[in-house]
Amino acid sequence: MSTGAEQGKKAAGGWLYIYSDGAARGNPGPAGVGGQVKDGSGRVLLEVSEYLGEATNNVAEYHALIRILEKAGGLGYERVRIRTDSELLANQVTGGFKVKSSSLKPLLARIKALLAGFRHVEVEYIPREKNFACDALANRAIDEGLSGLKEPILEPGEGALF
Repeated sequence: MSTGAEQGKKAAGGWLYIYSDGAARGNPGPAGVGGQVKDGSGRVLLEVSEYLGEATNNVAEYHALIRILEKAGGLGYERVRIRTDSELLANQVTGGFKVKSSSLKPLLARIKALLAGFRHVEVEYIPREKNFACDALANRAIDEGLSGLKEPILEPGEGALF
């Protein structure tokens, strides 16, 4: 049996893997987010599946990363590898692409603030087929939102801008 101190050391030295995906049916349209947090052995530690309400695909992608980072922050890891199938998000988070959209700028600022809690951050664009679990979580959230099982987490009009 390991002590809390031993677990903290393991978490601090290991990598945390974050996968995220946002989906919108229409652009804008009903949107959802999906995310998973895995440890170095591939074990799923956390999942997120939330209905956004009306949003664009880009806003959904940003919110997906924000929601999973908010949940992962307290796990005690210092190093994180983010994997997303949004090339735009990956490049904007790393600074490779400028953020021109005024609606995405505060979302990027929130992501940067959440990432400041990690000592080492890597962001990687991955093909969509390697992110199918998060896509399924995002689409399940949309289905549940449209059927009335989940309430939207965005205020009306909040995510409908590019």
